[in-house]
Amino acid sequence: MSRLDAPDENRLDPSAVQAYLEARYPGAQLISLAPLGASTQEGLKSYGYGKPLRAHFMVGGVAKDVVVRTMAPDPFGHDRRADRIELCVLSEDAFVHYPRHVQALDAGVIDARGRLVPVPRGEPYLITDYVEGELYAHDLKRLAKAERAEDRDLDRAEALAHYLAELHTEVRPAASYVRAIRDLIGHGEGIFGLVDSYPDDHPVATRARLEAFELAAVRWRNRLRRQGRRARRTHGDFHPFNILFRAGADFSVLDASRGGSGDPADDLAGLTINYLFFDLAEGRRQFDGPLRALWDTFWQTYLQTSGDKEVLEVIAPFFAWRTLVVASPVWYPNVADPVRDRLLCFAERLLAGRPFDPQHPELP
Repeated sequence: MSRLDAPDENRLDPSAVQAYLEARYPGAQLISLAPLGASTQEGLKSYGYGKPLRAHFMVGGVAKDVVVRTMAPDPFGHDRRADRIELCVLSEDAFVHYPRHVQALDAGVIDARGRLVPVPRGEPYLITDYVEGELYAHDLKRLAKAERAEDRDLDRAEALAHYLAELHTEVRPAASYVRAIRDLIGHGEGIFGLVDSYPDDHPVATRARLEAFELAAVRWRNRLRRQGRRARRTHGDFHPFNILFRAGADFSVLDASRGGSGDPADDLAGLTINYLFFDLAEGRRQFDGPLRALWDTFWQTYLQTSGDKEVLEVIAPFFAWRTLVVASPVWYPNVADPVRDRLLCFAERLLAGRPFDPQHPELP
């Protein structure tokens, strides 16, 4: 669950603990279940998630005790179910390496029926369904070399704008916005993580330049972190390699990320920086070709449909993040350094407070 308040139905029943113990220790009989530190004479009763419980039981005539630890959502990076699973698995992996440390017996989940289900050790996997389609990135690559955009190209940009405008109508909890802005700046996949991936001796993205980039981003964090009223459902990784088109403007999206909550600016920057990037990477000096037509169509459609003009005032750090991706010598090693420089200059101007006007991107 992604909410910070655990619902009342999140209860751990003694019968579930008994079933787990009996599966792990055949013949086990649960004697008492109580919050850790409380008297075991409290007996058997249900307890809410988030409190460590001492389970006292008998097996083969021998008394044993284990601690059942669960987590409730909190605002310290554990608001998503995935966060809490991560912490439990990390504990299972780490405890064994410390002398005199209590040992983890299992990490698992409590399923919809209240059962304690251990997660097997090993690496995770995810299986999804399959959809036909061609990456939207192929369109952008083609258009970077074309003379003009076709009607189908403009229709697709318009369809993507409508899709995001509809997606962003769903209001999300304000607390999720704080998390989204923190992750934007400090997460391993965010600005700080991208900066760390750059080589120390890059001639364009020097360490001094990247440090200034980080400092400017932190100032934006403190400007935005209390704008929780802007929290909306977001895709979180809306770029041309996560969009599959079929005939016309029929498309599917891949790999929604980062918890599904944040500022709409995240999705807008993730897509539109690629219109700019593919154009510059092809060697165009001016942003005035077919991809500029897609840029204009997308922005005009989104702003008119959503009515969210404020997004232009908050998008700077999101463009900065996405610019670090497309300017990255790790992700795009074959991009010419002058192109990297122009992209970074674009982001730096916005971070410095230059107003963003999609009609006038003002590239260096």
